[in-house]
Amino acid sequence: MPRDRITFIASDTADAQGALRRLRHRYGEAGSNADVIVALGGDGLMLACLHKVMTGERAENPLPIYGMNQGTLGFLMNPYAEDDLLVRLAVAETSALHPLRMRATGRDGKISEALAINEVSLFRETHQAAKLRIFVDGRMRLESLTCDGLLLATPAGSTAYNLSAHGPILPLNAGVLALTPISAFRPRRWRGALLQHEAVVRVEVLEPGKRPVSAVADNAEVRSIAEVEITEDREVTLKLLFDPGGALGERILTEQFAP
Repeated sequence: MPRDRITFIASDTADAQGALRRLRHRYGEAGSNADVIVALGGDGLMLACLHKVMTGERAENPLPIYGMNQGTLGFLMNPYAEDDLLVRLAVAETSALHPLRMRATGRDGKISEALAINEVSLFRETHQAAKLRIFVDGRMRLESLTCDGLLLATPAGSTAYNLSAHGPILPLNAGVLALTPISAFRPRRWRGALLQHEAVVRVEVLEPGKRPVSAVADNAEVRSIAEVEITEDREVTLKLLFDPGGALGERILTEQFAP
């Protein structure tokens, strides 16, 4: 597939906006006729761009995204350079991602759905710890977890909040998801679980009136939930482009050996 018709997006920083102007002047702007998106910013911009293509007019066949770092960390981005962009795009390696689909039921019975690229998280809303009951594929696996929260992370998201919560780093193509507690109080020794990517995870909120809980799919929050169901949506495939040797799977592997 050709990658020479580019549409550019950029974060609001001065550096990113300056890069946007220079690159559009040099390579043009294909707009709706583009066959690739070049994102200029950091990981926050990349996640926003991924969410936009998941829900846009071309959601059934979303455009691949090539990021160039104009932010801080840039774990999902390539190094910034203005020269030879068309060559870099032509030889770029593709990393395919599948998001999680969250289906949250509120205490009022209202159902809300959202997609998450990194993780779906549950958080206590007050000073009271959350009490959660966990089901995997219809079978109860943990009758009661007292904690600050719980998250289910994709491999792409396993190096983000999941890692900060002491969850495992997952190889990109391992076919597993990480179920990780956040500040577990009871049972103290439960450190989470690795689940097959086909798993259906359902979490019930115990004592929701006394211990309200919110559910968050990346940055989409639903407050005061009664339960949430989470599955991987294999019908949605997102494509990230990386320079040869720097694909997302390699970056995740490198993180496992970071000092």
